[in-house]
Amino acid sequence: MYDHSYNIGKTSRPDTLYAGGDMAGADAGRRVAGSRTGAQPLDRQSPLPLWAQLHADLQRRLRAGAFADAFPGELSLVAEYQVSRQTVRAALRELRAEGVVVAERGRRPRLAEPPAITQPLGALYSLFASVEAAGLRQTSDVRARDVRADGVIADRLGLEASTPLFRLERLRLADGEPLALDTVWLPAELGAPLLEADLTHTSLYDELAARTGVRLEGGREHIRAVVPTRAEQRHLQITPTTGALAIGRLGYADGRPVEWRHTLIRGDRFSLLAEFSPRIGYRLTLGGPELSRGERVLSPG
Repeated sequence: MYDHSYNIGKTSRPDTLYAGGDMAGADAGRRVAGSRTGAQPLDRQSPLPLWAQLHADLQRRLRAGAFADAFPGELSLVAEYQVSRQTVRAALRELRAEGVVVAERGRRPRLAEPPAITQPLGALYSLFASVEAAGLRQTSDVRARDVRADGVIADRLGLEASTPLFRLERLRLADGEPLALDTVWLPAELGAPLLEADLTHTSLYDELAARTGVRLEGGREHIRAVVPTRAEQRHLQITPTTGALAIGRLGYADGRPVEWRHTLIRGDRFSLLAEFSPRIGYRLTLGGPELSRGERVLSPG
């Protein structure tokens, strides 16, 4: 380290000294960074399987900022860690399950992009508002809109089986890319004014409030991870290895159920965030497929 006071008033070229110091410091910084992001030897005497050690070391390197330009391929990792391809694939399988990398057959692994849209749990939300808040333009492609009877949905809404219901089916897009398949059911007396509404770039809840004066005030949701069907994969433009969240919502207004909604949303573009504290706690109930179990409670927000 140079004493900067030594160069004050001197006729020598301090910029040369400083440059040398900067170069040495930069070299040292690169060595330190390299030690953080470089591969660590695997312990072949450890009871921990090699694939698990490799998985842990790749996680460490990712946290240190490695692979910013590109994630290495299988053969590169085989050579770097001196392990079999089967070991590498097992480690990559774990990273893929964690949503860290995308590893598709015949293609080089790559880092997964973080979900573009995050929705806090415990709030009554509009998907339209959530997407727009993320800085993306949310549009909808209306695939079906009609009035019909459905005994199952009517029962969920506490209505007679023959009650006419408004049904709206949409493909929701974020910046032009498919995000979700969404089907909404409302009592026809509420949904009829929406039959001619332009829903290309607006919130259904805003349109419902403007046309009927009804605003949702809360409800319940059942959220589960699913594997989309081939038809759903085509609509959402996702690969067979991409999962999705199936969200069933029962929405309330004036103390009675007025909305049943089923949303299938891409797991690689949408995430849920929960907060908890000693004062309010955290409510999470795990259960089966019925809405009365495995549900979370929505509050006005």
